[in-house]
Amino acid sequence: MVVSLASWGFLELVHGIQQGVYTDLPDQLGYDTAPTWWPLPWLALAGILTAFAIERLPGRGGHVPADGLKTGGAPTQPIELPGVLLAALATLGLGLVLGPEAPLIALGMGLGIIAMRGVRRDAPQQALTIMAAAGSFAAISTIFGSPVIGAVIIIEAAGLGGAMLPLVLLPGLIAAGIGSLLFIGLGDWTGLSTSAWALTPFNLAPFPGPDGSDFGWTILLALAAAVVTFVIVELARLSMRIVARRPFALTTVAALVVGGLAIAFSQATDQSTNAVLFSGQDSFGTLFSAPALPLSTLGLLIVFKGLAWSLSLGSFRGGPTFPAIFLGVTAGILAGHLPGFAQSPAVAVLMGAAVVAVLRLPLSSVVIALLLTAKAGIAVSPLVIVAVVIAYLTVEALDSRPFSVRLAGLARRAVPTAAGTGAPEAVSPPSA
Repeated sequence: MVVSLASWGFLELVHGIQQGVYTDLPDQLGYDTAPTWWPLPWLALAGILTAFAIERLPGRGGHVPADGLKTGGAPTQPIELPGVLLAALATLGLGLVLGPEAPLIALGMGLGIIAMRGVRRDAPQQALTIMAAAGSFAAISTIFGSPVIGAVIIIEAAGLGGAMLPLVLLPGLIAAGIGSLLFIGLGDWTGLSTSAWALTPFNLAPFPGPDGSDFGWTILLALAAAVVTFVIVELARLSMRIVARRPFALTTVAALVVGGLAIAFSQATDQSTNAVLFSGQDSFGTLFSAPALPLSTLGLLIVFKGLAWSLSLGSFRGGPTFPAIFLGVTAGILAGHLPGFAQSPAVAVLMGAAVVAVLRLPLSSVVIALLLTAKAGIAVSPLVIVAVVIAYLTVEALDSRPFSVRLAGLARRAVPTAAGTGAPEAVSPPSA
């Protein structure tokens, strides 16, 4: 209950910062709408605060989103929480293109350890690990619309199995259930609002069932989505190593480039800069609204938000999942105009492929795609599974190809050697 309340408070604070900075403050200053340049100073501030959290506070701001979503290894320690929360609030609240799942997992882990140590200061490591995992289950029990998805993600990301699985799974499921109950409510008691962040199934038309052309398009689009996402992540890792040279200056520059991409998109399409900024969960209504966005706007949105997401993955702190879902949905709406391929399966296929290409968690990606496309019906399931498997195998194969090696070489050359030793400058590993 404590972790769920803290998670809700964190999400509400992020939402409040977004609303205050990008909606309320321009109105209070006399603007009818925020001017085009408005994101730039706030994104610069986000760069400074995030760099401070990474360089000056314990824990280096938490998990590096360019590494996907991995929860194995040592749990986030309580002393690391201030840095994790500061980096996440600056990143998410001030407009960078990342989601809340990684900071929430860290928050749940840290509070779980605090609770266990409060009960027993000499608690064994296994007990601390179990409580940290239970806290992470509770922390993300609602943002994906179902506590089951949160449980699947934690289990798969942590690589749990064997005798350890039931030790973590049973208290974790109870924690996720309690967390979801806090938001749903009990009897006449109203639960806490999750409207600002929780994803709900998209408004898709029912899909009667696949045929040969559906599978053909699924294979081609899954390959394309995997390659594009792989390039985005590799560019993020390259930018991460470049930014490590001068964190305060270059993180701020990266934030301003994200703002420039948002402004360029707005000027080219007459859409709001917010379409490129943020994780994307507030923009799904616009994607599915009538009249539909022009195909050119959808294409430009994929390009500009994809580049902004890449810079955010490499330079800031947050989760990679929400932007992957948004870009997959946008590409799916665009692909729904292909001959012989309806919008509902196109959205499901490309969302699953984009998510697995960045997370490398096949089961979680299938579950996320199926839940969010539930209104299309169970008939999309075979297509989603095929898309996720093909995309996963593609990015795994690309990791071993010379392209990845060449990008790694470029990254090493971009970073000066340390103290003239000839060795690449070390980059500290991310916290769990």
